[in-house]
Amino acid sequence: MSRLYPRSELIQQRLIWKSSGKKVVFTNGCYDILHPGHIRLLERARSLGDVLILALNTDRSVARLKGPSRPFFDQDTRAELAMHLEAVDAVTLFDEDTPRELIAAVLPDVLVKGADWAHFIAGREEVEAAGGEVHALPLEPGFSTTDIAEKILRQQGQIASPNGQ
Repeated sequence: MSRLYPRSELIQQRLIWKSSGKKVVFTNGCYDILHPGHIRLLERARSLGDVLILALNTDRSVARLKGPSRPFFDQDTRAELAMHLEAVDAVTLFDEDTPRELIAAVLPDVLVKGADWAHFIAGREEVEAAGGEVHALPLEPGFSTTDIAEKILRQQGQIASPNGQ
C-alpha cells in the first residue's frame, strides 16, 4: 500500500528518490468515482518510471472545478482508495485549481495527464524546463466519471436520458 504525503514530506521524499536514481512520474486529478479508465491510465503512467505520485484535488478544489454536487466521495475516501492501487506509490492532496505549484516543487521526471487535457497540462513548462518529459496518454474508451454519474442518475430516474426517455 502506498502512503499519503503532506506536501512538505512529499518534496523531501522526492529528494530521496532522486538521490537513489529513481525516475519519478506524477499525475493528478479528482478521481471522484474510481473506474477502470483511471486504473489503466495509472498503470500506463507507472510504467514510465519507478515511482508514481498521484495528486488528488481536495474536496473544495473538486467543487470549484466540477460544481457543488461534487465530489461524490470525500478526499479522505478518494485518497484511501488510491493508496490501495498497485500502480500508485504516493498520494498527496492539493487545494489549488491546478497542481502547477506542487509540480514545480516536486519537479517529477515525467508528468502525465489523460489525452483529454493535452491542450493544457499544468506544470508542463516547469517539468520540460528541468529536462523532464510530459505525456498525454490516451483515455480508455467508454469510461468517464461524468458519464457514469449521469447513467446512475438516469437509472434512478433523477435525470432524463439524452433521448428524452
